[in-house]
Amino acid sequence: MATQANTSVSPAPALESRRSAASGRIFSVIIQRIALGFFSLFLVSIVIFGSVSLLPGSFATAILGQSATPDTVASFERQLGLDRPIVERYVKWVSSAAVGDFGNSFSSSPANPRPVSRLIERRLYNTLFLAFLSAIVAVPISVMLGLVAALFRNTWFDRALNLGTLTAISLPEFFVAYVLTYFVVMRESFMLTPLGQSLPEWIATPISQMFAFIPNFPILADISSSMPLSQQLYTCFLPATTLTLVCTAHMMRMTRAAIINLLASPYVEMAKLKGASPWKVIWHHALPNAWAPIANVVAFNLAYLITGVVVVEVVFVYPGVGQLMVDSVKSRDIPVVQACALIFGASYIILNLCADLITIITNPRLMHPR
Repeated sequence: MATQANTSVSPAPALESRRSAASGRIFSVIIQRIALGFFSLFLVSIVIFGSVSLLPGSFATAILGQSATPDTVASFERQLGLDRPIVERYVKWVSSAAVGDFGNSFSSSPANPRPVSRLIERRLYNTLFLAFLSAIVAVPISVMLGLVAALFRNTWFDRALNLGTLTAISLPEFFVAYVLTYFVVMRESFMLTPLGQSLPEWIATPISQMFAFIPNFPILADISSSMPLSQQLYTCFLPATTLTLVCTAHMMRMTRAAIINLLASPYVEMAKLKGASPWKVIWHHALPNAWAPIANVVAFNLAYLITGVVVVEVVFVYPGVGQLMVDSVKSRDIPVVQACALIFGASYIILNLCADLITIITNPRLMHPR
């Protein structure tokens, strides 16, 4: 009897031991991912500094002009520290950037220096505001559309949704931006275009009336901190819509694929055999196990929203970090270019690291070992 009692109690310590081992594995994997993230950021900093240093042309020549003498150019580069070895300049730059000091802009004078961090501060807020505005619309819409498309798989709704998302994914951001801009412009000038004048009046008039229903959104999204929030939202409508259309399509397709893959699992088939409704099967059985791939896709697209806004900001002349980076490349303002590129790279690495951590934590094989 005593032997039987001992046998019945013995699985509990074994289960606790397995759980402790699983927690140790998860902690070890998380530490490895974080270390890999820091190493990736270090490599990115080397690539950024090396690429910017290899840009054609010289900032000193661009400022002083082609008629400047070599001595004048050399003296100007000496003032900026560009005459030092590249390794020394990299060590100084990366050590200062680690504490948030990106140096002074080359476009400022020694008497009136302009820190790069001040130039980026407001622009970074504008970029994050645009990315957040797009994310709060794109994430819930894409997840819900993915769930509905998986539930009504191979129906006309699913096929139409797949066609629309494939079209949105195939179109580049600048093309979507110009199409939206075209619709706003045609709001008042469709009848003046060659197409509007060539069409019969009974066709051109209804089309012109359809364009008239489009609100007159600003084509140049020039926002400022003095604007009220409602005015900022109205001004950012076109660039936010452009980013939302592209991101929603990709996230929706990945959500649909993750749910469909889980619907073929044995435990889901068992739930269906027990008479559970389709929505209950998805919400209580499929969706909890689909959070890992969905979170991975969402984090990846959030990284894109922050790092991929350069084209959208340029099209709509939006005062963000991407627009600042493009302007700085034109003027060879090296510290600003390096700071913007490093911020984009760090944002991308951090958000992908968060996606990896979410995937690890929500992995049932690690959390609930047998």
